[in-house]
Amino acid sequence: MTNRRKFIQMSAILGAGALLPLQFCNPKREESKRSTEASIGSSEGTLNDFGLQLYSVKENMAQDAKETIRAIAGFGYTQIEGFDGGKGIFWGMSNKDFKSFVDDLGLDFIASHCNTFENLEKLAEEAGEIGMKYLINPYIGPQKSIDEYKRMADAFNKQGEICKQNGLRFAYHNHGYTFTELEGEVPQNILMDNTDPDLVDFEMDTYWVYTAGYDPEEYIKKYPGRFTLGHVKDKSGDLPFEEANGSTLIGNGIMDFSSILRTGKDNGMEFFIVEQERFEGTTPMEAAEKNAAYMKSFNF
Repeated sequence: MTNRRKFIQMSAILGAGALLPLQFCNPKREESKRSTEASIGSSEGTLNDFGLQLYSVKENMAQDAKETIRAIAGFGYTQIEGFDGGKGIFWGMSNKDFKSFVDDLGLDFIASHCNTFENLEKLAEEAGEIGMKYLINPYIGPQKSIDEYKRMADAFNKQGEICKQNGLRFAYHNHGYTFTELEGEVPQNILMDNTDPDLVDFEMDTYWVYTAGYDPEEYIKKYPGRFTLGHVKDKSGDLPFEEANGSTLIGNGIMDFSSILRTGKDNGMEFFIVEQERFEGTTPMEAAEKNAAYMKSFNF
């Protein structure tokens, strides 16, 4: 599969021409910026595998899922993380047909966001059957009390057991609301402290942790081995800090991903998944290509 990936990536480079290097912008942390630039190689870095959350190109997926995924493979991604865009996580195909399609492109369908409160047994069986590694709950919404978060943690444990029985893992993807104090406690801590590590993992959306006012690295180190997946999503420095929809091209924002991802890698984070939801002066597909070039340049 490695040779296939190299062939696909080289074909894309020859077809599209050389990409202009991305410029780093971190006015708040010049020293950190210099460190980041020094750690980025001029050719191929050491982050050999990285993925794209397909929600980043959701409009393209809705128009033509297969052509969109073919292009993503050409950009150099080796993994994809899915979502349910109304056609199911296999985009109108059977689980095995979808698996065969992405395999032929050199892509690993590692995980998908989905509603884990509906038909989880069937979906977990189908996901496990094709070797997916995770089913991920992407959103539960703000709960009204800490007790409700504890009940949610119990539900996650049960969903994790269903996934485990089918040979894969369950994870929860955070948003900012789980970092907003409630009754004097941080709901994210409640979810992590009341779930069984043998059944429940977490996908850290670094953007939401950062914009909630927390340091992603400190949180990763606080719960080593629990954040096994990470969303790589940068925060624009041109927008108010509290702006919810403020993502930008990776490396053009104010987050120090060279340090964040190294800390993640050192503390059990196995999957690094690009996500972008705001596109200023570019298109989702152009952004996906530029973000892939950035990820390929990492040198830990």
